[in-house]
Amino acid sequence: MAEIDLEQEKQDILKAYSSMLRAAKHAKKDAVTKKRMRKAFDVAVEAHKNDRRKSGEPYIFHPIAVARICAEEIGLGATSIICALLHDTVEDTDITLEDISRDFGNKEALIIDGLTKISGVVDNNKSIQAENFKKILLTLSEDVRVILIKLADRLHNMRTIGSMRRDKQLKIASETLFLYAPLAHRLGLHSIKSELEDLSLQCQEPEGFEEVQSKLKKTEEVRKRFIRKFSSPIKKILDERGMEFEIKGRSKSIHSIWKKMVKQNVPFEEVYDLFAIRIIIDSEEEMNEKSDCWQVYSVVTDFYQPNIDRLRDWISAPKANGYESLHTTVMSPTGKWVEVQIRTRRMDEIAEKGFAAHWKYKEGGAASQFDVWINQVRELLESNEENALDLIDDFKLNLFTDEIYVFTPNGDMKSLPVGATGLDFAFAVHTQVGVNCLGIKVNDKLVPLSHQLNSGDQVEVLTSKNQKPKEDWLNFVQTHRAKTRIKSSLKDEKREVAKKGKVLLEKEFKKLKISHENISLKELQSYFKVKSELELYYQVAIESIDLGKLKGLEVRKGVLQPKRTIIPKRVKTLFGQRKPTQTAPMKKPVLVIGDNMEKLDYKLASCCNPIPGNEVYGFITVTEGIKIHKTACPNTVQLMSNYAYRIIKASWIDENDVAFLTGLKIIGIDDMGIVNGITQVISNELSVDMRSISFDSHDGIFEGRVMVMVQDTSHLTNLIANLNKVKGVQKIEKIDS
Repeated sequence: MAEIDLEQEKQDILKAYSSMLRAAKHAKKDAVTKKRMRKAFDVAVEAHKNDRRKSGEPYIFHPIAVARICAEEIGLGATSIICALLHDTVEDTDITLEDISRDFGNKEALIIDGLTKISGVVDNNKSIQAENFKKILLTLSEDVRVILIKLADRLHNMRTIGSMRRDKQLKIASETLFLYAPLAHRLGLHSIKSELEDLSLQCQEPEGFEEVQSKLKKTEEVRKRFIRKFSSPIKKILDERGMEFEIKGRSKSIHSIWKKMVKQNVPFEEVYDLFAIRIIIDSEEEMNEKSDCWQVYSVVTDFYQPNIDRLRDWISAPKANGYESLHTTVMSPTGKWVEVQIRTRRMDEIAEKGFAAHWKYKEGGAASQFDVWINQVRELLESNEENALDLIDDFKLNLFTDEIYVFTPNGDMKSLPVGATGLDFAFAVHTQVGVNCLGIKVNDKLVPLSHQLNSGDQVEVLTSKNQKPKEDWLNFVQTHRAKTRIKSSLKDEKREVAKKGKVLLEKEFKKLKISHENISLKELQSYFKVKSELELYYQVAIESIDLGKLKGLEVRKGVLQPKRTIIPKRVKTLFGQRKPTQTAPMKKPVLVIGDNMEKLDYKLASCCNPIPGNEVYGFITVTEGIKIHKTACPNTVQLMSNYAYRIIKASWIDENDVAFLTGLKIIGIDDMGIVNGITQVISNELSVDMRSISFDSHDGIFEGRVMVMVQDTSHLTNLIANLNKVKGVQKIEKIDS
């Protein structure tokens, strides 16, 4: 092990701090501010002096890097830099919140408290990740800088994730995709959102990431030539008109390209919108911005034919995260559609740095889309009775990417997520309007409450004081606000009904002469299989629970419990013990599970059907033991981000003589004998056990589904390669269910 040069490390730490200060020019307003930042640095250095990261470097490099991201990439000020430098001290060292409050101020203590994780989990059924997310979100309503610093912290952790264990990498990447990248998007931090998604993809699908990155590099020069040729006539006219501008091409993120490849099942070469051309204008005054953008749009469409259906005007109606830009898609001379984004310098900075840039340009305290959203968050979190997992799931509904704009009968505009219904609109107008919503008129036509709205719709809500929320409303509303209010209203109604159930239950106990002190509500909940005391009383009130079953209980050791069932010894032998002569159970695939790599019982998850050769992990379920999932399973992000404490390592150690059920979808040209050719390959040539087969033919195209037993991924690859040789077969896809 190499000897550590402590003196050199001190010099490197000071250099890193000085570099951070240079990036934070806007934050060094005066000598007092600089002194406070230096004090925070000194406190953090002393507190973390014995701490090192997984990479072996001094831990203090991490908070310095987080502070630099806050200053340079988000544009935050001195308070945020101080909090970034100190963000891990309360959690990992002897420093307390009281120390922070005394030495730096109450605001700094509040922000650092929001950044400090909850220590331990009292209830094993709770998710520590969800509880920590919940804490961050609750603090968001107090000070949005908590989220911004947390995003900077997560970004640096993702940039340095290579030094961590593989299973830890997957958990952190899943959390990042599940909540932090959507949050970055919602706060308008486009660059950070894209980098978080790319780094997560690099973790989860390293081969896919490498493929897209490599092909982007190989085609870079071709794209540059195309952009120069495409931009040339536009530049000439804009120069003649005396406009100051910049034209540049910007590749889509690796993550977004990979998602399109997977979703559309196409190779890299067939993803047509790999990049966009951006025209950034230096408008003299903000009042001229809109006309300048439309003037440039006019020039672009003079040369290239636009696709009218792809015009997006986010200048007249900015997105909820403050994003402003004019997007059009035009046909290039090479016959390819090209997206052109037109915006001003101010709009471009807000698009890249989001919330922080918004405050820089905000004038006169005018309310913006950002302010509206933060107020919505405050309102939604005020009446927070949900558990953490429900809160996170509902909150994610507010992190929508695409929006629609609909209008009240008076012409007031409301912004809603794509897919929002008439009932969502009713709750967006006012909580009471939603609660009493009886019907919806869209463009003067009566429609169901579940009717999905489109941009430009004019919506009228019909109400009645006698109307109350119904359980099925939760099946089609999309917004957090609507879901929360409906749940709250249903719960209030349930409590009223439950009061009657409590009276009925107490009367029944009196009949059975069972005294109050012998009754255990937990035993009753377990006996009737209900989750809570409220649910118990409610089910009794609506007669879903048969009170006659109370006769199956007895008072034992002072507590009401189910009566014991005595099993005769002879019967016990029949099904309680297994005779040696019985048929041995079927062999299971051999996996090793956990840190000690033990052979434990498990089940294969039906959502992704893993087979040997797939990278896998174990998930400890509540009732079905350990389930094995592929790391590429569609449920991985949610499981790892919400239930990381239930995730355990798993890997295959023996692939011999083990067969796994998998499905193939085969598409091709319908021709005589093609089915026979496919079955011949499967059954005769490769000795593969075929479990089921079905084929449909329509207009000369056939589609077949075959379920086969394969030994591992290489066996499956070999089978697919041979099937591709059958005349008429055009495409083969693996199906996981």
